[in-house]
Amino acid sequence: MTQHRERPADALSERNPRVVSAVKLQRTAGRRRSGLFLAEGANSVAAALDTARVTELFYTEGAAARETELVAGAAALGVRTTLVSERAAQSLGETVTPPGLVAVCRQVDVPLAAVLDAAPRLLAVPVGIADPGNAGTLIRVADAVGANGVVLAGDSVDPHNGKCVRSGAGSLFHVPIARERHTDAVLAALGAAGITVLATAATGEVDLDDADELLRGPVAWLFGNEAHGLDPAVAARADHRIRIPIHGRAESLNLAAAAAICLYAGSRVQHAR
Repeated sequence: MTQHRERPADALSERNPRVVSAVKLQRTAGRRRSGLFLAEGANSVAAALDTARVTELFYTEGAAARETELVAGAAALGVRTTLVSERAAQSLGETVTPPGLVAVCRQVDVPLAAVLDAAPRLLAVPVGIADPGNAGTLIRVADAVGANGVVLAGDSVDPHNGKCVRSGAGSLFHVPIARERHTDAVLAALGAAGITVLATAATGEVDLDDADELLRGPVAWLFGNEAHGLDPAVAARADHRIRIPIHGRAESLNLAAAAAICLYAGSRVQHAR
């Protein structure tokens, strides 16, 4: 069947109420009120479409030319596809060079109980993570290693923040995400579920190279805030504190690097044959 695109003259402007409403999703308050968020770019939009969370897809003429199958596929799924002007795309986008492809999506986070009821084997639990880019990178790493979920504990960034979504490159739609402001509640729930809690700590009593036995069972890794690390009181409640050996002269590792190393170590052990 021949696909008919709207004429450029029919493109919605940046003043159109639907566009204005979508732009409000760039702010936390708008996302909180609506339960919606924006996913920008082909990778994130394709992942969102796979999970049937897209309520509307905004696209420009240029984006439709580059991503013909993606736009047509969205329409075939029954998603409302809407041609917008370049200026509207700039207002919808949060990057220096907007891709002209933005999806309005239903939020992805689930209750902590839903993550734990699935009997997870490997979880990432950042505590008080503040930078959305780091959060998105951590979610992407968790997806890559086959982790069963990410639990954002404490006063953490909104995973639906635009920078977090972009940094995740679609992984936000692949990995179960839970949010729980009360870190004590997270630790108690992990313990009740029989999950070994490991905290990353420079002075940990177990070297990561010697931790294979600990990593064979269900494990949740605690990672601290970018600026201050993991609160010592929280680290003390973990079952074990793990140090990453540093053989060079670097004083420490940043959050994303430490998380990648620990999660890959856990995945390696759990996937060993």
